Amino acid sequence: MTDYGEEQRNELEAIESIYPDSYTVLSENPVSFTITVTSDAGENDETVEVTLKFTYVEKYPDEPPLWEIYAQENLEDSDAEEVLSLLQQQAEENLGMVMIFTLVTAVQEKLNEIVDQIKSRQEEDRLQKEKELEEAEKKAFQGTVVTIENFLSWKAGFEQDMAEIRKKRQKEEEQAGKNKLTGKQLFETDHNLDTSDIQFLEDAGNSVEVDESLFQDIDDLDLDEDDPDFDPLALGSDED
Repeated sequence: MTDYGEEQRNELEAIESIYPDSYTVLSENPVSFTITVTSDAGENDETVEVTLKFTYVEKYPDEPPLWEIYAQENLEDSDAEEVLSLLQQQAEENLGMVMIFTLVTAVQEKLNEIVDQIKSRQEEDRLQKEKELEEAEKKAFQGTVVTIENFLSWKAGFEQDMAEIRKKRQKEEEQAGKNKLTGKQLFETDHNLDTSDIQFLEDAGNSVEVDESLFQDIDDLDLDEDDPDFDPLALGSDED
């Protein structure tokens, strides 16, 4: 009869000596512990890391232990799913034997593969971005290819814009016509116009200069006011 407890205790002692810095006991009943697995460093020193939680069942190793990803770092969800699938596969292949070391070793190798894949993904992303940039520059250089469809669409938009401009201009002209006043309206609305004209005439009259030398002194004239034929208006004409 298999002593499951003894086999489990012996494995735990071995695991603690193999992974002294990454092994942590969570509980003793049921036995539950974590092991942190880190990949080797990649070309740019990038790493991925996963912390696996294992829990013994009563009949382990004849029955597989329970496992889950307790924590992860730099690991995509899709890669995490692959890790869980790998654990399932390895557990089925090693059923009846203590398997924690085997499971952890398989995960370690998988993480190393993922680091290599990260490099490939980064290279693919770089090439894709370069391709997109090249296509964008090519499109900008060539411009938009004119087709019947996009020309008709542009023409409809252009005609609509022009119609709105004409409508706006007509409205402005009509409004300007309404606001324009006739001469009569200007006169009626500006009461200063009538007085300003009068004031202008007064100012002009006050500013006229008279040359008095052009006129003779009336005392120097020999006038016979008793003469019945005396005509003051005829004096100027006689002199001429």
